[in-house]
Amino acid sequence: MSVRWGLLSTALINDAIVTAAAESPEVDVVAVASRDESRARAYADERGIERAYGSYEALLGDGDLDAVYVSLPNRLHVEWTIRALEAGKHVLVEKPFSRHPDQVEQAFDKAEAASLVLSEGFMWRHHPQTRRLLELVGSGAIGELRVIRAAFGFDLAAERGVADTRFDPALEGGALMDVGTYCVNALRLLGGEPSRALGEQVVGASGVDVVFAGALAFEADVVGLFDCGFVYPRRVGLELVGEAGSIFVAQPFTIQQPGIELRRTGEEPEQIAVEPANSYRLELENVGAAIEGRAPLLLGRHDAVGQARTLETLYRSAERG
Repeated sequence: MSVRWGLLSTALINDAIVTAAAESPEVDVVAVASRDESRARAYADERGIERAYGSYEALLGDGDLDAVYVSLPNRLHVEWTIRALEAGKHVLVEKPFSRHPDQVEQAFDKAEAASLVLSEGFMWRHHPQTRRLLELVGSGAIGELRVIRAAFGFDLAAERGVADTRFDPALEGGALMDVGTYCVNALRLLGGEPSRALGEQVVGASGVDVVFAGALAFEADVVGLFDCGFVYPRRVGLELVGEAGSIFVAQPFTIQQPGIELRRTGEEPEQIAVEPANSYRLELENVGAAIEGRAPLLLGRHDAVGQARTLETLYRSAERG
């Protein structure tokens, strides 16, 4: 049995979902919605999607859909997640769900009251590379963890153009809300929920942060550091520093060529191979299995609320000093 999905928007990220669905017998993308019906129809025809709707409300009224993928601009995530839940749909909402933890709590209250599945879309968390990384740290491969470093940035104007919605403060754009959310998610996954957070930002001409750097303090004397941005050449990486060595991951988030480098004191670096996998397929299959009661949901309320709370604290620190 496959879960029938609808796409709430024609955003670029949807192509990754459509491709992943085509690989899986458990996922079937059958509908897409846009505010323009002709655009939705053209999008559906190009990708072999059965149904196209000229409004988001019309898609939510389709009784044949089991679940909805919300890929609208950031500020609309909570609103349309709640509308989808009220329409009886399970929801996968693209990251970042929100920088407002009270709104995330409200959405999960709705989902739980209706016995619906709700998950935030951090696809990298579903990849076997991430699981192997956690195994290495948990087994003591680098001793007690002390420092976590994450970076993710690129030249948004050069790669996508200045009209990109991620430059729009009215839609809650910004580097932290885009690539920075991956860094924060990684630090939280490995360090737990932070006890303190410090943020610094550079605000660009459009009014969003184009560079953001932060420090998070965790229990057991672990410190997390990250930086992200929209105004420099593409760079990304994740490093874990322990008392007996370190681990470096060159592609921790958008994983095209998986692999982990283990560096232990006094030894040659060890290259740990990881089998390739489609993170989006695994994400969709996990949500589908949770919908059908076959497996637990990997990313639920606790993770989404913790993520939003950390983003809120980092912004508050950067804005107020």
